[in-house]
Amino acid sequence: MRIAFCDEKWPYIIPMNFAYENGFIYLHSAREGRKIDVLNANNRVCFEIEDLCEMIPSENDCDWGMKYKSLIGNGLATIEEDIIEKKNALDIIMKKYSHKSSFPKDSFEYCKKSLEAMVIIKIEIMEISGKISGY
Repeated sequence: MRIAFCDEKWPYIIPMNFAYENGFIYLHSAREGRKIDVLNANNRVCFEIEDLCEMIPSENDCDWGMKYKSLIGNGLATIEEDIIEKKNALDIIMKKYSHKSSFPKDSFEYCKKSLEAMVIIKIEIMEISGKISGY
């Protein structure tokens, strides 16, 4: 996923791992850095997600194409500091990525020091649209 923040002069966009549940997108982050500074000044974000992208070549150069599924949306981002909420959000993220790995899990344990050292960015989706091409 890519998330775009609204900086004073220029948009700021970065790739991030994410998970979705019940109308919210969850991201984890270090406590400090440009995205946190920009987010503290303006919590409006734009996000983009694509999946299953595949180039479709053709003998005719003008007929090349792309198969894809994509979403784009806007939302309001907040920084979650509550330790229990942070753990719950991390569980959502970890379930997503562990199920795509060789070590799928449904429960996780985190050390308190790690939870305190990071923040969870929680995006409330305000609008979203999608497009599918080639499938």
